[in-house]
Amino acid sequence: MAPPRAVIEAVQDQLGALAGEPTVLGGGITNHNFRARFGDAEVVLRIAGRDTELLGIDRAAEHVATTAAARLGIAPAVLAFVPEHSCLVTAFVDAVPIADRALREPPALPEVARALRAFHEHAPALPVRFDVPAIARSYLALARERGDGDRAVPPAAWDAARLAARIAAAVAGHPEHALVPCHDDLLCANVLTDGRRVWLVDWEYAGMGDRYFDLGNLSINNGFTEADDRALLEAYWDAPCTPRRFAALRLMRSMSDVREGLWGVVQGVISDLDFDFSAYADTHLRRLTETTADPRFEGWLHDAATP
Repeated sequence: MAPPRAVIEAVQDQLGALAGEPTVLGGGITNHNFRARFGDAEVVLRIAGRDTELLGIDRAAEHVATTAAARLGIAPAVLAFVPEHSCLVTAFVDAVPIADRALREPPALPEVARALRAFHEHAPALPVRFDVPAIARSYLALARERGDGDRAVPPAAWDAARLAARIAAAVAGHPEHALVPCHDDLLCANVLTDGRRVWLVDWEYAGMGDRYFDLGNLSINNGFTEADDRALLEAYWDAPCTPRRFAALRLMRSMSDVREGLWGVVQGVISDLDFDFSAYADTHLRRLTETTADPRFEGWLHDAATP
């Protein structure tokens, strides 16, 4: 597979002539990613897949977020944006995903925590919201509409949407849960190192949301233990971990599974990619059920609601 000729021509207008043939980069599920050289620049082309707007992705917001993150020194520089072809071009960095264990330890853990807090506190307001209960409702409606009615939605998905609303209500009103710019997709593949520094990439789900979603999403997607969560919170806030903060992070791990599980449900209906979205959804919804069965879960809801 190669990038469409129209995309190549549009990028050449901004960066110079293409040198050689683009090569496919792996790792993406919703996009097509290529490494290429235009003029003197070694770049990554990110071209949106089909119907990604149905997943709540706003390419203009992605551009704003990636540009802001690059200015903060936590993402590769944005070199071009071709909105008519849903293509974002960033500088290529020779970096690889950080292994789970390394991510949970210094120096990576505090560096990622500082990077997230910098984005949360210094990036400009983004033009979209990232509201998990609203996303859950939208995904369920879309799955029913595009699929076989209620049979397109597993029963656990409805329970997940109700849980998202309950968690959001528990933390509502606390100043630490005020809307801030967030990444919202901190999978292992999106947290990279070049051996000298950490890079956060793939900002397509970025929006105004709850900073604790970023922390919980990072935690559950990268195998953090409860001790790791406390270390993450201490690094992020530069202060001892409190019961309220710990509870909020544990709840947002569940909120992350809500989003991932229902994302898998809707992708199974709308996507034409060769990927087992049903298994992906089942993994997250099953883990969500196990988490809510933890006898401490109700206590976390109580502690997170404490002023």
